[in-house]
Amino acid sequence: MGQFVEAERLAAEVLKASRTDVAAASVLARALIAQSRSGEAIAPLERVARRVEDAGIETLLGAALGGAGRRDEAIDLLRRTTARRPPFPPAFQELAGQLAGAGRLDEAVAVVERALDLAPNAVELELSLARLLLHRNERARARALLVKARAAAPGHPEVLTTLARALLLDGECAAAADLYRHLLALRPEDAMLRADFAACLLEMGQREAGEANLRQAMRGRPQMIGRATYALALSSHGRFFFRPSAVAKFLNEEG
Repeated sequence: MGQFVEAERLAAEVLKASRTDVAAASVLARALIAQSRSGEAIAPLERVARRVEDAGIETLLGAALGGAGRRDEAIDLLRRTTARRPPFPPAFQELAGQLAGAGRLDEAVAVVERALDLAPNAVELELSLARLLLHRNERARARALLVKARAAAPGHPEVLTTLARALLLDGECAAAADLYRHLLALRPEDAMLRADFAACLLEMGQREAGEANLRQAMRGRPQMIGRATYALALSSHGRFFFRPSAVAKFLNEEG
């Protein structure tokens, strides 16, 4: 429910009584990481990890270490976790994410491919691999994985979002726009979804609708200026501005 402060408080209370409670340590770490306080999550996770062999705790510890800027330690820990059997797919995903964040994209792809060998047809792993392949511009392979994942999990929002992005990158804007409309009906406040939908509309020549959706994505979210500028500048039916302030002024105007 996004109540991270309250989740942190309750989990900390449980850990006062039982310092190695796996569930409480997991909740506390997730709450701290969600609040961009990864460094504070390390100590309670390490305390539990020393006493309990738990792949979930180790995966969260890897995420906390990476978030605190200790990526090499995170990668070393996650490599040990992914060597365990039975496999724990989230550990492979976290390791791939840390490697990708370090610019080691080929290694990240290899990690998820190995995970899929161990857990074939795992939708979350297929989604992770597809995202990495899109970063490597292997769009055909990424789309094949996403179509397969969609067949296995038709309503999975992240599969649909990533597939829509792949379609947009391939210039299939009408098909992408249909997916974005469906997703926005479920998550109307998702600014990134709306910006990508706007990019589709602009490419389709629906300039007024595209710009209206960009304005809606920008409303109250100044951090969206980069994505909105990108959509306007790169669309074949977009607009070009000489100054970022001109883009902001244009998008803050009522259409």
